[in-house]
Amino acid sequence: MDARLQFIPVMIVGFGAALCLTPLTRQIAMRLGVTAAPNRRGIHSRHVPLMGGAAIYFAFVLSALLFSPPDYLIELGAIVAGATLLALIGYLDDRRHLSPRIRLVVMTVAAAVAALSGVQIDLVGSPLIDIPLTLFWIVALINAINWIDNMDGLAAGTAAITSAFFLLLALSQGQILVSMLAAAIFGSAVGFLIYNFNPSSTFMGDMGAYTLGFVLAILAIKLKFTAQPLNVTWMVPVFVLALPIIDINLAIVTRLLERRPLMLAARDHISHRLLRLGLTQRQTLALLYLLSVIYGLIALGISQAERDQALAVGGVALLSLGFIFCLLILMRWRITRSSE
Repeated sequence: MDARLQFIPVMIVGFGAALCLTPLTRQIAMRLGVTAAPNRRGIHSRHVPLMGGAAIYFAFVLSALLFSPPDYLIELGAIVAGATLLALIGYLDDRRHLSPRIRLVVMTVAAAVAALSGVQIDLVGSPLIDIPLTLFWIVALINAINWIDNMDGLAAGTAAITSAFFLLLALSQGQILVSMLAAAIFGSAVGFLIYNFNPSSTFMGDMGAYTLGFVLAILAIKLKFTAQPLNVTWMVPVFVLALPIIDINLAIVTRLLERRPLMLAARDHISHRLLRLGLTQRQTLALLYLLSVIYGLIALGISQAERDQALAVGGVALLSLGFIFCLLILMRWRITRSSE
């Protein structure tokens, strides 16, 4: 098979496995009592099975191990090991609600496993800076995907869109491992999304969110561009992951401004603000999916453009993200004032 088409069986297996395993994990969750009760962050009003992430994890691992080339055995093994550790701690958190400190330690260990295998940000060429930056990026994105999992289909759909763009970018650069991993995550996320789209019959829980965030963070690190300078290429993964990045920063800034605990779940995410405007869940999903697609297309354009054009487009896109961020802050402020 043409090397450029090797991602197709990976995607098919990931999709098929998630599609078949999700109903099974839903039944297991109901029997074990692993369900999501209505809470401060989610908008559901009933108990929902919470082990769909197991289907995402197993589908990803199965498709990645079956088809990824042996040349990347060490890195792939570290990625699978990190994802396994996160899936396990995610399951325990879904069942017993672990403390943020324990979760943060495990996330850091998983990130360190990946970094020690060679998955590292190469920003300044010094391990003393690049490795801590790598750990911060991976842990932050794990939490970003977890925090955005507050509405039917939002985290899974966002992961599917972002992994699709990572797949296209990796194929354009001839990066086999990145394209295989992106295809595995895409297939797994879409297979699960069929059951998770509004109205959802199952949630991914922390098992799924941690797995998706971990692999997406690694895809962003592994993606390389030989023809573009660093002052252009750093923007590409940022735009692909624009939605979860802006959402987690929005929640953090809001909680700091309102003097609330950072790790206390609340309805202060982008999705909640759009719902307060009167949009339905599906309208909100469509708008956020569209936002992800737009910035994904910008990332694709930047990766192919000349340096000066890429910098100009990237600068405008960054300003637009800043405008959206400020608009969402203002929206929250006006809603808070009107309710007083």
